[in-house]
Amino acid sequence: MRAGKQTTLKDQAAVSGIGVHSGLPATLTIYPSDADSGIVFVRTSKDDRTEREIRADVRAVTATEFATVLGDANGPLCSTAEHVLAAMSGLGIDNAIIEIDGPEVPIMDGSAEPFVRAIEQAGVVTLGAPRRFIQVLKPVQVAMGDAFGELRPHTDGFRLEVEINFDHPLIGRQALALDMDPATFRRELSRARTFGFMRDVAKLWSSGFALGASFENTLVISENRVLNPEGLRYSDEFVRHKALDALGDLALAGAPLLGVFRSVRGGHKLNHAVLHALMSDASAWTTVEVAETPRRIRGYADVTAGMLAPAYGPDVS
Repeated sequence: MRAGKQTTLKDQAAVSGIGVHSGLPATLTIYPSDADSGIVFVRTSKDDRTEREIRADVRAVTATEFATVLGDANGPLCSTAEHVLAAMSGLGIDNAIIEIDGPEVPIMDGSAEPFVRAIEQAGVVTLGAPRRFIQVLKPVQVAMGDAFGELRPHTDGFRLEVEINFDHPLIGRQALALDMDPATFRRELSRARTFGFMRDVAKLWSSGFALGASFENTLVISENRVLNPEGLRYSDEFVRHKALDALGDLALAGAPLLGVFRSVRGGHKLNHAVLHALMSDASAWTTVEVAETPRRIRGYADVTAGMLAPAYGPDVS
């Protein structure tokens, strides 16, 4: 459990690249921010004018088709937010401004590692305010066809239990269980890349997706082998990337979770649905400050007012 005080960056951190789906270039810059401000996305134009901003929150999810899209009533603000959010959550960053000058977070190498490197180069500082957690009080479950997800109580921190099952000889059934902390995140999840199948490329392109995908940012699988020359980074990189995505999607709770997230055959759509179900049930969670021991600081909150309806669709990243 990462108890104690809230954190932010010591200095700004920046990365540049293209969006895996849009193929468009973008620069993403992470700035320090004050305590209790949370993670805020700011969309700017190429001449650095601020166009819109939105807090990273479950209410801001407007689509989960192939990636997590954040926006508001005015439309999408940025797509593919999950990897940078996973880096922020995995490293225990509570407050930051994430500024982006394009429609999609750069995919970089397909993992969270480039964001981790940029954040660690900038440095992390401790703020004066105590860290707040969202404590899961009772199990919340969601089933979608053969996919299943749940959040259940676990007061000792946050645990991921992720299982996938693909009808493919190189993947099949893979399962991973991790108690999360920054060292575990860096070592076990941060380098796991997004993956896709060659058989799906034409369909994705015709639908306007994966326009920026390449061997430099995607683990590409044919019928019987991995096509990337360097091969796998982990023997079970596929399930590790699904766990990475889940960590990023669940960062939209707005504070670190005290609980266990379990996912079977899941993806962005299921991750969001489980978090939405938790936050919509006022009896299922509360907020606590953790310094030496957990202390409840407020009653239940209703965050469902104004909730945007997510546009669910195929989920492969």
